[in-house]
Amino acid sequence: MGEHCCGLRVGENVPDFKLETYEPAKGDFGEVTLQGLKGKKKWTVLFFYPADFTFV
Repeated sequence: MGEHCCGLRVGENVPDFKLETYEPAKGDFGEVTLQGLKGKKKWTVLFFYPADFTFV
């Protein structure tokens, strides 16, 4: 089976990622990484909605 075939399970480590964000306080785009959040010792909760932003 491939490395990414089954996603993550509860308790597994999340691989590092980088996302483009919009920061309303600055009125500009920014960037966030998991490594950056860990470096700042920030609590991080990751979640997703599989059907979010889809037409029903």
